[in-house]
Amino acid sequence: MARSRAALVVLQCVALLALVGWGAAVWASFANKGPEAASYARVEVIPEPAVLPEPTVQASVIVRPVSITARIDPAWLDTASSRTGIPRRALAAYAGAAAVLAEQSPGCHLGWNTLAAIGHIESDDGRHGGAVLSENGYSSVPIIGPKLDGGAFAGIHDSDGGVWDGDTVWDHAVGPFQFIPQTWRTWGADGNGDGQADPNQMDDAALTAARYLCHAGDLSTVDGWRRAALSYNHSESYVDDVAKVANSYHS
Repeated sequence: MARSRAALVVLQCVALLALVGWGAAVWASFANKGPEAASYARVEVIPEPAVLPEPTVQASVIVRPVSITARIDPAWLDTASSRTGIPRRALAAYAGAAAVLAEQSPGCHLGWNTLAAIGHIESDDGRHGGAVLSENGYSSVPIIGPKLDGGAFAGIHDSDGGVWDGDTVWDHAVGPFQFIPQTWRTWGADGNGDGQADPNQMDDAALTAARYLCHAGDLSTVDGWRRAALSYNHSESYVDDVAKVANSYHS
């Protein structure tokens, strides 16, 4: 009996590691399963987006936080959005988050196309279920995953008092990058400069995902990239799908 209980604890721990990005299993609007996906072992990092220079300010001027999207050249956004089909507002968040990590963790080598692929698979770039991604970075309809009640998915009891997912019994994945509340509590970041970290806000979610991925190490190698993607969702098929979508943005 003790051995059976120990095995159950191990299985629950393994399941918990796979719960950062639940949308791949639930919302996958692009994923192609099958032998073809396995060939996408490497994700090529698309050249960095055009980043605007930091404004020069006097020491006496109070500098207020601004959104990560303000870092990206609007002309680059127009061109890249038209070429890739990624909604401009979502692309600004993906590129802005990658630009921040290029400065904060230069050894990470996270490409914006990796973030874009995850955002697309998890929530159709914030548009799951017919939602519209507004200019403020919020979807018109909150994107909430199914309850993690131990049925189709591992059971995770409520960890946020229902603040993010509206459920005081079970946790749900939340927002365009489908973070579970307990993961958000540890990693949540403020990407739009409003002083709050909200998993429903695209800039916040993209920056949090970027930091989470870079925590895995250097993404410039095949093993490093796959290790980071697996840390987001512990599924080899999910990693293959992310790689396929990310590489599609080259064309």
